[in-house]
Amino acid sequence: MSRMVCGIQPVREAIRAHGASVVRICIELGESAELGRLEKFARDNGISVERLERRDLDRLTKAARHQGVVAYAPDLKFVPLSELLESKPTFVILLDELEDPQNFGAVIRSAVALGADAIVFPEHHSAPLSMATFRASAGAVEHARICRVSSLTSAMTAMLQSGIELFGLDAQAQSDLHSVDLRGPVGLVVGAEGKGLRKTVKQLCTSVVKLPMSGPIASLNASVAIAIAQYEVLRQRATSA
Repeated sequence: MSRMVCGIQPVREAIRAHGASVVRICIELGESAELGRLEKFARDNGISVERLERRDLDRLTKAARHQGVVAYAPDLKFVPLSELLESKPTFVILLDELEDPQNFGAVIRSAVALGADAIVFPEHHSAPLSMATFRASAGAVEHARICRVSSLTSAMTAMLQSGIELFGLDAQAQSDLHSVDLRGPVGLVVGAEGKGLRKTVKQLCTSVVKLPMSGPIASLNASVAIAIAQYEVLRQRATSA
């Protein structure tokens, strides 16, 4: 099976991740240096490239934003929770019913860029792994280890039992993130836009912490908050090395 990937950067990352397993790429007719470079990159990787009119690309994508290029890449593979835990992860991102595709994609992008071992999310009440999510991740989803679970709280319990400490992000928490030790195996848990972490999720966290804020805004977008929190993990580990 294959899935459609749209956009210059998402297609480029699909080629980097999957090579010749990308079975076909369709590029808009016309002169474009950027699309020309992408075509050469695809052909150098042994991928078939077809030039199409823009209206044909629009029809293929049902008028989704494609930037003049569409690829057919292998389906994403999910990492089973048992396999993830067997690999002894030291840094995991957990999403508690994050339903906005833009936020979901941005979280995937920062998680891949900052070295998280996996992104864990529940199969229900989560943003779909759609073209909008792929675009928002700027192709980072092609490199991510993604673990979709039937129950986030059950997955959290299994992680705690395997020695992973879980820190929930909550703007109303009493403790700041930098006050906790993030040098061991940890999971950062972020909640949905607006409602934040569910009560059952908070109760399972080793600790619920907040990002210290000095300005008049009390909270941040979920994807921004989790990116900042990941930097704190990296900072603590760098200073202890």
